[in-house]
Amino acid sequence: MKKGICMGCLPRELSDEAKLYLAKDAGFDGVEINTFDDLDACRQLTGVARQIGVELPSVMASGHWTYPLSSRDEGVRQQGIANIKQSVETALVCGATTVLVVPGVVQPDQSYAETYEIALHSMRELAWYAGERNIRLGIENVWNRFLLTPMEMGRFLEELRSPHAGLYFDCGNILAYGYPQQWIRELGSRLFKVHVKDFESSTRQWKYLLQGSVDWKAVRAALSEVGYDDYLTAEMSPYPTFPDQMVRDTAAHLDRIIRGE
Repeated sequence: MKKGICMGCLPRELSDEAKLYLAKDAGFDGVEINTFDDLDACRQLTGVARQIGVELPSVMASGHWTYPLSSRDEGVRQQGIANIKQSVETALVCGATTVLVVPGVVQPDQSYAETYEIALHSMRELAWYAGERNIRLGIENVWNRFLLTPMEMGRFLEELRSPHAGLYFDCGNILAYGYPQQWIRELGSRLFKVHVKDFESSTRQWKYLLQGSVDWKAVRAALSEVGYDDYLTAEMSPYPTFPDQMVRDTAAHLDRIIRGE
């Protein structure tokens, strides 16, 4: 497996180019970037990444909370569609294989069934768009009150009827309502990418890797069983002091998780 880190985890005071250099120096194979509205800037950053030997394997779409793909407001939904399409174009420029997508957000004034149907409609359109460009859409399990079991996530993916849509699994997010090793085994055939962070179940607080309730040995065993050999991408906040140290510590933690011992 490869070690990745999200661009937003790297020290905020650094330029994007300097962030790539730090990730490389810390031992990461790749950096997950965000959606670029300016594709020329994306090309420039991609050139730096290739020069120093850092992959840009995935793109985190930026608009799914502000413009939910499940919104009954067609104007809002179309803005969400446009954001995912721009994320796909970003992926094409930087050489990424996968765009992270939140397919819907359950709201108090909209039924779950309606949310599901609108989200499915949006994702079918986007899966076709991405598939035409040979880009994959990875649906992430997030705290959106939606697709809360592996069975429901599996059903949603089946109903999309697209090989270009799969699961972008987050090992920390799932502890609020499940166990990561179970999800991995249930949906291993549809697993595109994996986010890693830790979470303390008793206090419901985010933690750095190896400090929370995620059973990393069980997660590593499950990933091995399903034949996953792609990125484990860290997603967590920098330390308030010496933020570059979090990057280096996380790389070491990922080494230990990948070894599984």
